[in-house]
Amino acid sequence: MSIWSRIADALAALRAGEGLSAVFDALRSPPERRAAFAIAVIALGAKMAKADGRVTRDEVTAFREVFHIPREQEKNAARLFNLAREDVAGFEEYAARIAAMFSGQSQTLCDLMEGLFHIALADDTYDPREDAFLRRVAEIFGFDEARFRRLRAQFVPDAESDPYDLLGVPPGAPLEEVRSAWRQMVRDSHPDVMIARGVPEEAVKLAEKRLIAVNRAWEEISAARA
Repeated sequence: MSIWSRIADALAALRAGEGLSAVFDALRSPPERRAAFAIAVIALGAKMAKADGRVTRDEVTAFREVFHIPREQEKNAARLFNLAREDVAGFEEYAARIAAMFSGQSQTLCDLMEGLFHIALADDTYDPREDAFLRRVAEIFGFDEARFRRLRAQFVPDAESDPYDLLGVPPGAPLEEVRSAWRQMVRDSHPDVMIARGVPEEAVKLAEKRLIAVNRAWEEISAARA
């Protein structure tokens, strides 16, 4: 069953009165994880759009860059987006349900955050309300401030960025430790690895900016140590 067919099922459950939170709870295990990932990005993307008070065409285009939506499923994706945006439940409740759905899968939650950053920066602006929204979602996902800064530095051009911070190692760490951290992040970004942890094939391009950032960080550190 495709992720978009699964979204159609989720909409049927919503129409039956189950509520989106119940839909999240029903998607915790394989083979539903890819559908869960898509639904989570749609739902939190809708809540983020509500947070900054607007939905731009650029943001819609950015979502399409993350997920190639079949024409016959466009209406289902739009309905789910609108339902999430209009739901009386706050974004924190959504984020908590999604964190529970991907419990113990920190890297998948990181992939999801990257999708939200991609959508937030689609219009080339980073609204303070988007920053507050993403910071709070990251906190609910269990990310500390350093990890949030690393994510932000991958996407926000003028964000403070430190190469050691980006690789998650302390300044002055032995070069082999830095190299090991860099290699692990590259491995985590491989399409096969991402698909194995539940990221839909359509969304593996989320890792492109991560790879650019971590490769640049490694090059900067290794050049300074030469």
